[in-house]
Amino acid sequence: MKILFVEDDAMNRRVVKEMLTAARIEMHEAEDAPTGLKMIDEGDFDLILMDLRMPGMDGMEAISRIRARDDEKGKLPIIVVTADTALNLRGQCLEQGADEFLIKPVEVRALFETIAYTIAKRKKA
Repeated sequence: MKILFVEDDAMNRRVVKEMLTAARIEMHEAEDAPTGLKMIDEGDFDLILMDLRMPGMDGMEAISRIRARDDEKGKLPIIVVTADTALNLRGQCLEQGADEFLIKPVEVRALFETIAYTIAKRKKA
């Protein structure tokens, strides 16, 4: 499995990478949304982890741009990973096109359960 994590905080990327690497999952990193979108153009990923609050383009705009694609990359599973706990945020993310939603700090079990659930849900659709 090959995952792209779009996250501006290097420490958050490092923590998640350690979790995924321990499970032999390949993780690629983008420190901002424009870089992440470029990496999606150029690479093949099975899933995207997307932070919301990033300087410049935020995660919601990046999700919108991914979903606007008319190729298979526009259908990639996206899990939002955010520290923002606003009341309606999960619903807004799902409406924007995210598949699932995780709150930071991410726990190992929640991360893997959410990835498995999201992949299974996409396969059924």
